[in-house]
Amino acid sequence: MHKYLRAVGFSKIKSRKQLMELLGYSVKSAEEKSYTSNGEDTLFAEYNKSFGENIGITICGEYDEQNCFSLDYYFPYCKGTQISSTEDISIERHSDKESYAGVCDDIKVGVSLIFYLQNLINYLKLKNAGQLPVRGTSLVLSALSVRGMVLMPIDKNESDRKKVKKASSERNHLIAAARKGDEEAIENLTLEDMDTYTIISKKILKEDVFSLVDTYFMPYGVECDHYSVLGEIVDLHKIKNTLTKEDVYLLTVNANDLIFDVAINKQDLFGEPQIGRRFKGFLWMQGFINFPS
Repeated sequence: MHKYLRAVGFSKIKSRKQLMELLGYSVKSAEEKSYTSNGEDTLFAEYNKSFGENIGITICGEYDEQNCFSLDYYFPYCKGTQISSTEDISIERHSDKESYAGVCDDIKVGVSLIFYLQNLINYLKLKNAGQLPVRGTSLVLSALSVRGMVLMPIDKNESDRKKVKKASSERNHLIAAARKGDEEAIENLTLEDMDTYTIISKKILKEDVFSLVDTYFMPYGVECDHYSVLGEIVDLHKIKNTLTKEDVYLLTVNANDLIFDVAINKQDLFGEPQIGRRFKGFLWMQGFINFPS
């Protein structure tokens, strides 16, 4: 059973029989069907079944020479609504099945951002045609969550927002220079981190940590595409799963200046989300790569 099925409105799927019935229905009624060759005698197929605005299930498998479909794997998905990054992306295959992980070194995040690739067929077609690597791509990020909460925002006026934006921009320039080997930039970043640590160490004795930390984005757990995030909710929609009628929140979150969409079951979100408030939760990150035509 996929842990993140409940994030798209399937919290009541408990048995293998229920799961296979759901997957069979999804294949038969899929709105999007994609195919590509996967060897001389097999055809790799991908079926996408939507169960609400931007949420659904993807089923992947193969057709053999007798035209018989065998299920390989499936995963719930959340479609992102806007471009999150235009940095170069590298893609690597998972060892256990024909699925892929993408790696994006976006300066804003501070770590190598790893995500589960959603549009597998597009990538395989380019790979089979020998057209890799591809430059000029953009990345649409999204995530699924099974545990999250809503926090109140830190009180900031327009002047504070401008200062934060300016400081973030200057830090990004320093990080870019440091990556190119600029020793002065590396030294400035080190001193800045030491100053920040000193300030927070003093304030944390009297103040709550979430009144000091406005946003963060960091790896979580042992799986490389799982993250713990805290970010501002910049948009939100409530979606009803068309099959189970469960309510799912689709939150657009800004964490460390990285904007992406998060789908979470209403049952798993503690608090009432509103634009301007903050979302804190644990995510399985997914990504859709826009390849240039």
